[in-house]
Amino acid sequence: MTVFLLLGANLGDREGMFRWVREQLSVRVGTVGKVSSLWETAAWGLTDQPSFLNQVLMVETDLTPAYLLAQTQALETEGGRLRREKWGARVLDIDILYIGSEVLDLPELKVPHPYIPERRFTLVPLAEIAPDFLHPVLQLTQQQLLNQCPDESKVEKYLADSQ
Repeated sequence: MTVFLLLGANLGDREGMFRWVREQLSVRVGTVGKVSSLWETAAWGLTDQPSFLNQVLMVETDLTPAYLLAQTQALETEGGRLRREKWGARVLDIDILYIGSEVLDLPELKVPHPYIPERRFTLVPLAEIAPDFLHPVLQLTQQQLLNQCPDESKVEKYLADSQ
């Protein structure tokens, strides 16, 4: 099954953390396929904090949704994430955006992720690697969702320091 995951971080070695997560996902979750560019994005929800680095990954997995969630949360913890405040600064965040065309409404997991249509920092990298992927509830592609997204936050392609 194809799943889409959103990586986010605004503390520490963000690029290094993303490399580590991609390696761990390939061992513990499945085959990491398409990978979006890195995007520098304004903080959303709680805006008085450093900007985020975001990336969307397309992963092929046989894991159940519950086990996928357990693995992504374990990686967040192992990466040093401390859950202090909703939408607060963090060294790592892994959101499950889509699990194929499944629709789940569980206390611990909602799929598709409920904020997808409202967040440019999610839709820009999603539309980059899967513009025609259909939202199973809204029946709109990622490109269509991006085109009508009300969020005007800054999302720019990240250019790492060249050394």
